[in-house]
Amino acid sequence: MAHSYENLKVWQDSIELASLVYALSKTFPKEEQFGLVSQIRRAAVSVSSNIAEGSSRKSKKDYTRFLDIAIGSLNEVESLLHIAIRLQFVSQAQSQPLIDIILSLGNSLGAFRKYLQK
Repeated sequence: MAHSYENLKVWQDSIELASLVYALSKTFPKEEQFGLVSQIRRAAVSVSSNIAEGSSRKSKKDYTRFLDIAIGSLNEVESLLHIAIRLQFVSQAQSQPLIDIILSLGNSLGAFRKYLQK
């Protein structure tokens, strides 16, 4: 059964984000498995989860609240990625595709949120 959120570009992009985060975080040091790796993966998964959960809400106000949470999780992913770069777990070049999708997805989520508030 297809869900309406699956047709949303923001949801599709958030799934791509999670996939990229999982792939990149596999390269982090093993001792970070329960630290930074766990945190960045949970935050990435939270973006798509909140978009999906919000889509099932009856009011636009509730949906917007879940989009706010998704945006917060996206910011968390970005912040954790900056930490990983600073700690030299990954390079800026390795991180660039992820940074690009974070910026694009952030703009799209913001625009979608504004649309729902109309």
